[in-house]
Amino acid sequence: MSQPLIVVGIDPGTITMGYGVVERRPSRVIHIDNGLIKAKPRAPLHERLQIIYEQLTTVLGRFKPDVVAVESVFVMKNPKAALHLGHGRGVALLAAAQCGADIVSYEPTVIKKTVAGRGRADKYQMQMMVRTLLGLPEAPAEDAADALAAGICHCYHETENSIRDRLSARARL
Repeated sequence: MSQPLIVVGIDPGTITMGYGVVERRPSRVIHIDNGLIKAKPRAPLHERLQIIYEQLTTVLGRFKPDVVAVESVFVMKNPKAALHLGHGRGVALLAAAQCGADIVSYEPTVIKKTVAGRGRADKYQMQMMVRTLLGLPEAPAEDAADALAAGICHCYHETENSIRDRLSARARL
């Protein structure tokens, strides 16, 4: 039987970064917390990154995750927006590395397919699926729902891998 696992999912951004904390137990995934880390939209990039880093470090320190699941940067039509998103992701990776957690990355389409059954699910579908899967009274904010989805995705894939490992170990006996 697998041990409980605390996973913090992160939806990177440079103005708003979503986070979601879930616990994987042997038979289910439980919602612990979620929220948004917000920086001032008109502040210089380096100031926004500092605010996001400091607040994310506080969140990670509070929950002491075993794993941090960060959404990968996807190809965007606007290269400048993709570059900024990459900066936010870099800050998230640094904060996660400093807290000592394992770090995993998932493509947005993998997260969407795992949680909603479709790799092109829209924001509303993701919010509703996260709400349903975690039994939340209301849908979380878009960025928080995306972060929770990253955490759920990791819990599913981690469980799938541990089951596969146990079965292959039995087969070798």
